[in-house]
Amino acid sequence: MKFAVVSDIHGNIDALESVLEDIGKRNIDFIVSTGDLVGYLPFPNEVVDCIRSNRILTIQGNHDKAVAEFMDSGASRHSNRVIRDDNREYLAALPKSLLIQSAEASFLLVHGSPRRIDEYMYEDMEVLEALAYEFDEDIVISGHTHKPYHLQLGEKQFINAGSVGKPRHGNPRSTYVMVEARHGHIKCNIIEVDYSLDRIKEAIAIEDSIDNKLIHMLESGV
Repeated sequence: MKFAVVSDIHGNIDALESVLEDIGKRNIDFIVSTGDLVGYLPFPNEVVDCIRSNRILTIQGNHDKAVAEFMDSGASRHSNRVIRDDNREYLAALPKSLLIQSAEASFLLVHGSPRRIDEYMYEDMEVLEALAYEFDEDIVISGHTHKPYHLQLGEKQFINAGSVGKPRHGNPRSTYVMVEARHGHIKCNIIEVDYSLDRIKEAIAIEDSIDNKLIHMLESGV
């Protein structure tokens, strides 16, 4: 079994399309998403439409939940204003977690942590060691931090897919992970993908409900 995990797209359709093009070259069995399709950036409908048309298995992120429930925060304001009713209903119906079973391992997909949709699981061994006692699955795959990693702690493993649309790992390239479970072994590759920032920067600049500071964040990956 070989699958790709995308996360935290946040309305960045150009980044998503570039990542899906890269994934398409890698002979994977399926794609899953750990959520946050919307929030922050200008193209929430385009992202949700793309995820739906590609039949990507998706769980709900905290920003998806905010838009589904009409929470009017700064980060979700634009998405709340432009999202179509059918896409809002889609976000509301997304599950909070997803379980994938293979002969080699069981994978629990969450957005934040197994405890909460908005809890951050950074690459912090003390925090992860404590969390490792709170789930039965072999591997937890998450997003939310926008920083990718793969860490093994005893018999448990933690994988974070980083962010497709709003990376915070120190450069502007999108990240996703490719997970392979074969012959009793688990392999995880963190993959970075270039995409053009031109259209999204222009869209941010002309949209009053989106903070222009996001342009610098996208350019620098912070």
